[in-house]
This record gives sequence, structure tokens and C-alpha cells, in this order.
Amino acid sequence: MKTSTSRFEVPVLLGTQTLFNIGFYAVVPFLAVVLANDFLLASTAVGLILGIRTFAQQGLFLAGGTLADLFGARTMILIGCAVRAAGFLTLAASLWASTPMLWLFVLGTLLTGFGGALFSPGLSILVAAAQTARDQRQRQEVRKTSLFAWLSITGEIGAVTGPLVGSALWGWGFSTVAGFGAAFFVAIGIFLAITLRGEGHASSTGPSDKAKSIVSKPRGSLRHCMKDRAFLAFCGLHASDLLAYNQLYLAIPLELDRQGLDTQWLGFIFAWISILTLGLQLPVAWVGARIGAASTLRAGYLLSAAGFCVLAFVPASVFGDGTSPARILCAVTLLTLGHMSVHPTALGLVPKFAGRNASGSYFGLLSSCGGLAVLMGNVLFGWLLAQAEASTIVPFLPWMVLIVPLALASWLGSRVVQRRALDQYRA
Repeated sequence: MKTSTSRFEVPVLLGTQTLFNIGFYAVVPFLAVVLANDFLLASTAVGLILGIRTFAQQGLFLAGGTLADLFGARTMILIGCAVRAAGFLTLAASLWASTPMLWLFVLGTLLTGFGGALFSPGLSILVAAAQTARDQRQRQEVRKTSLFAWLSITGEIGAVTGPLVGSALWGWGFSTVAGFGAAFFVAIGIFLAITLRGEGHASSTGPSDKAKSIVSKPRGSLRHCMKDRAFLAFCGLHASDLLAYNQLYLAIPLELDRQGLDTQWLGFIFAWISILTLGLQLPVAWVGARIGAASTLRAGYLLSAAGFCVLAFVPASVFGDGTSPARILCAVTLLTLGHMSVHPTALGLVPKFAGRNASGSYFGLLSSCGGLAVLMGNVLFGWLLAQAEASTIVPFLPWMVLIVPLALASWLGSRVVQRRALDQYRA
């Protein structure tokens, strides 16, 4: 019987990622400005609050994925939209009183993070189900680009558009910006409640049994996930990718400052990352589909490691003028290419690790391990960087915190994937 992905509404799922990022990036980039200007907090306190927000999202992905397994992906996506809308509304309300209420603002940041932890695993589950159904139609054909690669592109479109929307509303104050974000996520929730009505239901013309198993309600999915040693190893190794990519917000700005470059270069760097993602994500994914997941992971982790090697071992003078940003742009380009290679590949492998077990817990564990790696790795990297600036350790040592995990992931991660594929083939 012919398989169809119509039940999964692929364009809707990909468009949803764009909408999520528009609403998110219209508000979140301005949080630091509000904390500093309206609440008069020092940079350390601002960093702590924003770090807690990030960990509330990444660290709780496992909980969100498990709940999606138990109650259904569609249900958790809609609840996540409601929670994020409540978070943005809380952020706006924190400035309504004559004296800004910091506790209410912090609560709002936590709610925005928790909302993302609820809906993101559910969206990944539905995209994985659509990918599985499409792969089964293409067994005798050349495989197309992964839907997770398209998810990266549509997400990047939202990440570029969101700050422009927020900036346009900034003249009316942050309460208006946050209020827009709340209304936007309410609208997204209503839209998805209508368009995803068929999610998870069987149909004679719907997805195959394997695809439907991805969105079914499992028994003991979290327990099975935590006992899967191969997947646990893969999560630990792949966490190096999120740690590496997060350095766009920590190591790269610090390196710009150390090199004496104006902070306006940071905006140019993020614009360059968007150009790379929109222009090269599909070609990179096309190559990855043809060389296989294991080879793609091996090359991608090495590319990211090479980017940090440029910062650790290559003097700025090699790129010409010592004040030129060329060295940093080279490192960022390698890091972005590496992330574009391994991130969609890792997401596409999750259903293969999960098999007939529900994949929400698997998606959640993969992201939560990355969030924990960022929390611990950033602390260690920052401390070592301070020691290097004080000349108590060699200057390249902090970068080894980023290079070594990527090198290990390149060496061992591909082996884990190959061994799992071999075991499944024998079974």
C-alpha cells in the first residue's frame, strides 16, 4: 500500500519552525538590554539570568520529550505554545508597575524556556515521522535531502526575521515587544490546533506502521532510552557540538574583544552565519546523504575542531593585519560548516536509535546532554581563559576544552553509529 506523509503536513511542520523562531527572536535578544537598563543589573547577574533561561529550555528537553511520548506530540506542542505565550506576557507584565518587578521578569524568562522544552521535542517527533515515511517511499530511489536539514533552513529564516520584527516594535517599549510575542504564540497555537488535527491517527492512506509508531504512546520509553548504552554514548559525544556552537555567544565575542575589534563585528558574524546556513545547508546535507551518516559526523566534528584550532594555534598575523577579523571569520566558517553537517544528521539518527520505541525521550535526552555540556563546559572554559589571561597556563589550553571533545566525537561517534547500524542489520 502506498505510503503518504499527508497526515504530517510537512510544509506546515517546516513553516512552524520559522514561526517559532520569529516569535522567539523578536523578544529574547532584547532581554539583556532590559535587565541592564530597566532593572540596572550588572553584567554578571544578566549572564546568570540568561544562562538559567537557556538551561531551563535545553536541560528540560528530556522532560518535554518524555511528556510528548506519554500524551502525544500535538498535545505537547500546543501546551508549549501556551506556556511560552504566558512567559512573554509575564515579561511584559513585569514592567507594567511603576517599579519594575524583577522576580516576575525572571519567572517570565523561565516560562519561555520551559515552553520551548515542551514544544520542540514534539515538533522533532513529527518531522522524524514524516522523514521515516518519506524514506520508505525512496528505498529504490536516490535519497533526498533530510527534512531536518530543511528544518535548519526554515529555523534560520525565522532567526533572521525575528530581531527585525522586535526592532520595529522597540519604539513602543519592551512591553509591546513581549506582548507581540505572546499574541504571536497564541496565534501559532490556534493555527497548529487546526492544521495538526490528524497527528497520530491511523489511516489507510496515512503513514506506515513504523512512521505511526514514532508518534504513538509508548510504554516505558524513558526507561528504555536510559538503558540504551549506545545511544547514551552517542548523546555524550554529540554534546560537544552544542557546546562548540554555543561558543558563538561566549568564546567568539571574547576573542573579538581580546583582539581589539569593535563589537559591531559580532552583528556581521551572525549575518555571515545566516548566509552560510541559508546558502550551504542543502548542499552540505546533499553530500551527507551520499557519504553516509558516520562519515558526515566524522567530517563535521573535525571541521568544528579545526575552527577552534585556528583560534588556539594560528596567530592573527597569519591572516594579514593583526586587527583584521579574517582569522575569527575563518574559525566561525569552519564551526558553522561543522554544525550544519552534524546537527541535522544527529537528529535524523534519533529514530534509528529509538527503533519502535517512541522517540520523544530520545530527542529530549540528546538535547539535555547538550545543555548540560554547555553549562559545565562554559564554566570550565571561562575559568581557564581567566587563568590564561593571568599567564598562569599556556594560552591554547582553554581551547582544548572545546577541541578534545570534538576530536573524540569524530573518532568514537561514527563508530557508535556504524556499530548500531550493523546490529540492526543483523537483527
